[in-house]
Amino acid sequence: MAVGREEVTDEALMMRYQGGDRTSFSSLVKRYKTPIFNFILRQIRMASVAEDLTQDVFVRVVQSAADFRHSARFSTWIYTIARNICIDQLRKQALRRHPSLDQPMGADGEGPTLGERTAADHPAATVDRSAIGNELGARITIAVEELPEDQREVFLLRELGNVPFKDIAEMIGVPENTVKSRMRYALERLQRALAEYQDYAKALK
Repeated sequence: MAVGREEVTDEALMMRYQGGDRTSFSSLVKRYKTPIFNFILRQIRMASVAEDLTQDVFVRVVQSAADFRHSARFSTWIYTIARNICIDQLRKQALRRHPSLDQPMGADGEGPTLGERTAADHPAATVDRSAIGNELGARITIAVEELPEDQREVFLLRELGNVPFKDIAEMIGVPENTVKSRMRYALERLQRALAEYQDYAKALK
């Protein structure tokens, strides 16, 4: 994550936590809770499950704290944990259908859809021109979901986790050039999917 001039790095916070400073762990949770949730949500597509799995990620951080190497990037380490937890969850629900982006999330069949809720987290949906912003935000969410799984994973790790290509390659076990190719294909697909919104995007600048 970006670090301000006087802000302690993620790695330094983790080292302090390894030394017994619990407040350092709280700082890491504050920094990573939302981006980790968003990453998991876009993989699992169920908000309530994503919330539980986000908690599981930080439980795993605590359990594996002693394994963190001081030379490693904390962001890569925690996103590796999140990715593994997502893989385990997806295996469990492989035979079940998960809700679509158009399915209301309320128990009574009412309330916002997953697409609407996810879009609300996107910067494009927070602009004052809400009609265009919300529509574009929802379309971005759908476009990302429609990416092939291998491309979506690389896109999310890079864009949400800011994980370096080299680290993504090591994480998923493919050459770095393959990771870069998947990212390029993902961006090309997204560009095509969102082409109709280019004029809107210019208007929002």
